[in-house]
Amino acid sequence: MAPTASTFGLKTTSKPVCANLAGKFNLEGGAHSHQAAGGTFGAPIGTLKKDAANFTKKATGNPVLVAKKDVTKFNRGSEKKPAVPKRDEKPIHGLVSDKNFIVANAVENILAAPKLPARQDQDFLKKKTYGKVPKYVTKIKQEIEDEYTLVRDMQIEEQAERDRQRMLMPEEERTELIAALKKKWEQLMKDYQKESHHGKLDTIGKKSRKEVLEAEMDQVEQDIRKLSKNYIFIDTTAPSTFM
Repeated sequence: MAPTASTFGLKTTSKPVCANLAGKFNLEGGAHSHQAAGGTFGAPIGTLKKDAANFTKKATGNPVLVAKKDVTKFNRGSEKKPAVPKRDEKPIHGLVSDKNFIVANAVENILAAPKLPARQDQDFLKKKTYGKVPKYVTKIKQEIEDEYTLVRDMQIEEQAERDRQRMLMPEEERTELIAALKKKWEQLMKDYQKESHHGKLDTIGKKSRKEVLEAEMDQVEQDIRKLSKNYIFIDTTAPSTFM
């Protein structure tokens, strides 16, 4: 059994660093399945003892050499490096050239024949497509024009849809609405006069009723002003909306 936090025999196992951290006497899963022989405290005593009958004999440890007849001579080939200079061979020093490379290069470039440009036998002014608009330009222009046409059609359709959603209010209906609003305003005015005769608004109910009547009268007056215009259009998407 491995002791607590043992580090022995973990070389070829899936238990890194240490084993049996909890110090248990009966480990779950048993011992290490890949524990190396002698990986804990070494091999058992007496297992490494020499065998007296199995000793090293003479000429048993010499390497086996290849027979001389089977050895072929190495052939370097004809390409050899130059020989190393001998001790008495000295390099030549002090060689100076009288050539002026700057002047020589200038003279060489001055006397050189000029390079002729590449011969162009084709006359581009006589091409069939000279002065004509390329096909790809015409294609791109047509695609752009098609996109503009599609956008214009969509805008016209949207405007037509918005126009269909609006309708002009008939004159009789406008007159009837104004008369009904005026009648409502008169009724609200009567109720307001009943509430306003109180000299002092000493309760919350009196004050709130007066504020509600004032708000309703203001709304009716705004509606009458809207309906007093020459042309009133009704939005069909919102039945209660007119402009």
